[in-house]
Amino acid sequence: MIRLALTLLFFLGLSIGVGFLLGGDYFDWAVAGGLFAFAVVGELLRWRLRRRPTHAPQKNSARQSSGI
Repeated sequence: MIRLALTLLFFLGLSIGVGFLLGGDYFDWAVAGGLFAFAVVGELLRWRLRRRPTHAPQKNSARQSSGI
């Protein structure tokens, strides 16, 4: 959870900086919000891919050989 919070805080600061730089005299909410939304979607996808099991659990007892 700490990694997620630090990543989102970093991208929040980055998007605010880009919003100020590209906005000129005003803050560009569309650019900053779009960049931050892109970062949030990327983090959610990363979290989902990490949580997905690689394979379905199998019953080992049914696959054990009898040793004969």
